[in-house]
Amino acid sequence: QVQLVESGGGLVQAGGSLRLSCAASGRTFSSYAMGWFRQAPGKEREFVAAINWNGFNTYYSASVKGRFTISRDNEKNTVYLQMNSLKPEDTAVFYCVAGGSRATFGSWANWGYWGQGTQVTVSS
Repeated sequence: QVQLVESGGGLVQAGGSLRLSCAASGRTFSSYAMGWFRQAPGKEREFVAAINWNGFNTYYSASVKGRFTISRDNEKNTVYLQMNSLKPEDTAVFYCVAGGSRATFGSWANWGYWGQGTQVTVSS
């Protein structure tokens, strides 16, 4: 069983930066792929980024590639999402996920564990 707790959300101006953190419980954290999804008001939940178990491979949606960076620290059981050059359209609740497979990273339902989410609001 893995529990995920996100933090680091907040209000930021367009062009600014935020770093989200996701702390995971459980001794098997280092064996799981980890990822982030987001859901904006009135929109479907969408894949943002994923990272494999050892951090060597990362994957991004086209909308955030070049602006967001996912990373992990297996000693701290934590995954991060560094978000730069934020835009108002990045406003959403961001969710941490664990236990996905590369072939289905983009599918919310195919991850094994989900966090409760943290709000990110980008003002124009």
